[in-house]
Amino acid sequence: MDRPAPLASITVPLGGQRIDLHPVDFDAGGMTMLRVRIREGSRFTVFDIDPGTAVAWGEALAAWGRSQPGSPP
Repeated sequence: MDRPAPLASITVPLGGQRIDLHPVDFDAGGMTMLRVRIREGSRFTVFDIDPGTAVAWGEALAAWGRSQPGSPP
């Protein structure tokens, strides 16, 4: 299992958390997942999500962002 460069690295302006998104290929089973790694100070939260969950989560985040006052179209 290699660790490629992140697809995205985001720093939250309020709070300073760092969010990294990495594709992860599991050799056993040939499955690709998206590893979400959130760093808060010295604490890390790491979990792997499947493509369907990634789509649903992304759509929910985008819908919420678009619904907020002052958000880009």
